[in-house]
Amino acid sequence: MGDDGSGLATSPHTAPGIPARDDVELYAFFSGEKSFISPTSPPPLLSSQSDLLQLQQTIETNSTINMAPKMRLPSGRAILNLISVETEEGLSRAQTMLANEDLKPVEPARRQWGPWNYVGFWIADSFNINTWMIASSSVVAGLSWWQAWICVWVGYSIAGAFVVATGRIGATYHIGFPVASRASFGVWGGLWPVFNRSAMACIWYGVQAWIGGQCVTLMITAIWPRYEQLPNSMPASSGTTTKDFLSFFLFCLCSLPALYPHVHQIRHLFTAKSLVVPVAGIAFFIWGVVRAKGLGPVVNKPNVIHGNELAWAIIKGIMSSIANFSALIVNVPDFSRFAIKPKDAFWSQLFTIPVGFGITSFIGIIVSSCSVVIFGGEAIWNPLDLLAKFLQEGGHGNRAGVFFIAASFTLAQLGTNIAANSVSAGTDLTALLPRYITIRRGGYICAAVGFAMCPWNLLSSSNNFTTYLSAYSVFLSSIAGVMLCDYYIVRKGYLQIKDLYTAKKTAPYYFTYGFNWRAYAAYIAGILINIVGFVGAVREPTGGPSAPLGAQYIYNLNYFCGFIVAGIVYYVLCLISPVPAVSATWLEVGDAIDNPHLADSDSEEDEKAGATMYEDGVRRRGASEEIV
Repeated sequence: MGDDGSGLATSPHTAPGIPARDDVELYAFFSGEKSFISPTSPPPLLSSQSDLLQLQQTIETNSTINMAPKMRLPSGRAILNLISVETEEGLSRAQTMLANEDLKPVEPARRQWGPWNYVGFWIADSFNINTWMIASSSVVAGLSWWQAWICVWVGYSIAGAFVVATGRIGATYHIGFPVASRASFGVWGGLWPVFNRSAMACIWYGVQAWIGGQCVTLMITAIWPRYEQLPNSMPASSGTTTKDFLSFFLFCLCSLPALYPHVHQIRHLFTAKSLVVPVAGIAFFIWGVVRAKGLGPVVNKPNVIHGNELAWAIIKGIMSSIANFSALIVNVPDFSRFAIKPKDAFWSQLFTIPVGFGITSFIGIIVSSCSVVIFGGEAIWNPLDLLAKFLQEGGHGNRAGVFFIAASFTLAQLGTNIAANSVSAGTDLTALLPRYITIRRGGYICAAVGFAMCPWNLLSSSNNFTTYLSAYSVFLSSIAGVMLCDYYIVRKGYLQIKDLYTAKKTAPYYFTYGFNWRAYAAYIAGILINIVGFVGAVREPTGGPSAPLGAQYIYNLNYFCGFIVAGIVYYVLCLISPVPAVSATWLEVGDAIDNPHLADSDSEEDEKAGATMYEDGVRRRGASEEIV
């Protein structure tokens, strides 16, 4: 290329003053003749200097036109490909709907939870506002404080045993709840329990985040008291105020970074919470006792009910503690699968759960008892209401104490929301759409749903939605009954891990079109025995008719009734119509899992032997070990 002084580049193949090919293409673009130009066609000839001047004038006139080519919007398929999750090579299309890296068994490198991590996890989870108030309903119902406290110990001891039983599946085979449920409900049938749990986790995330926002309100008010009088610009129809919504927003915003780390990494958050929050709880306990100059009148108050009424009140107190754990009982494999060894998730959980929750409830009872002496009137069971009372008294000491305790409760709510809701929802949503959702993405979806559902409306609504959430354990107990009966009694601990990730019709967990009708029949039976009492419990607080007395008695034992009925029905149906891939003797092969290769194999020899295919170094088990 050259320059003849006209400002336009010239080509060695054109006469001086005649533009080169690039300028001709530019001219064609501006003059609307682009369609006549192709990379292989010769440029149009400019026969005179007037044509050249016309070209220059056209370029100057249109110099402000955006010369970038028109952008096409990406297609739906392109967007899906962009957000799709990387999966193991060789998976069939059906397997891509059953597996991704977050659903596969945890490889040894990510099995980082030791026994002290589980101790810290449950200590952290036990110190929260809900546990603080767990004994209040029993005391209000007429029990003495020590009777209510015994109910907490018994209830959480039973809950701890359930957690260990369910968690063993994850700790042994290193799979989460969504995959474990496929063994009993079927590879496609397991989606309903997963959806069931994920929906509740999203709702509870919003509720717990709203309570966390109230903790933030106390923190900010302790620093800037005028925050309490923040002008309200929200309409009355919104159901909230500017102050409360801002605090809720801040809690949700600050929670987002905690949703980013992988599950095997967030153990450090629970370790920090287990060190900070109990200190705040003990400080609150000492503060209340010192202010009241004793333990308060509640500890001297005897039970005011006797006989049959006392017995049922104790039973209800125990069941409320178990019901408080119903969701965690089902999805604890989501955490136990990261155990270094199966035993690391056994004793550490069995003892820490009743001890941690028992101590927290004791502190709640005593501090609430002290509130009667400090402020007079009835006991204040909600610790946030009590902290607000301290703030109203004023003083730098009160403000500093309230800030520290409220900040600790904020951390407690954050940890509880992650442990009980975001990780569970993330894992479950991953199972629903494994091609596009990871645990991390699922956690953020859970947070978005929890924020968007306006939880303050649920907590203040006249339909007693919180009663419905608490009573929801009747549905989860049936799921637990089927899963534990299938694992411990029917299969005797034996699972063929690879077959949990395949939709082959000949696979043992495919059952009938991917659904195990035995599990669903048992699940429905476990619900039906509680359904009348459940409806009565939800309708009665709103003035609706109460359930018949017999149904009320059954519902008072709702978790046990649902769990036992579902388990018995499932076992009987498996005797009548046996399921495949069971062991004649106790046989757990989870210690053989290293890095399983999940892609379907067409090896007839392996299928006849009943073997589960893994990477090198993993044991193969066949018909010689009595697998039927």
